[in-house]
Amino acid sequence: MKLVFLPSTTADLMWMRTYYSSVFADGAQRAARQYRKACDTIQRNPLIGHVLEDTEGVRELSIPRTPFSFIYRIVDDRIELLRVWDQRGDRAKLG
Repeated sequence: MKLVFLPSTTADLMWMRTYYSSVFADGAQRAARQYRKACDTIQRNPLIGHVLEDTEGVRELSIPRTPFSFIYRIVDDRIELLRVWDQRGDRAKLG
C-alpha cells in the first residue's frame, strides 16, 4: 500500500528532525533506522496499529525506541499519515 504524508505531518517531521539534531543527536541514526522500519512495516501491514478511542478508523503505531508514533488512517488503496506524534505531548492537542 502507498504511504502518503499529509500536510499535517510537516511540522511534526520538522520537530522530529530538530529533536534528533539538537536535543538528542546521539540517537539520530538509530531513530532514522526505526523510522524507516516503521514506514516499511505500516505499508506491509496497514492494520498493525491500534485503533484510537473516539475516532473513526484512525490508528496509531509507535515507532520503536523513539518517543514518536504514526497517527494514520487507511483510505481506499493508501495509508494517509495524519501526524508523526511526539507521544510526550498533550494528547488533547492531537486533534
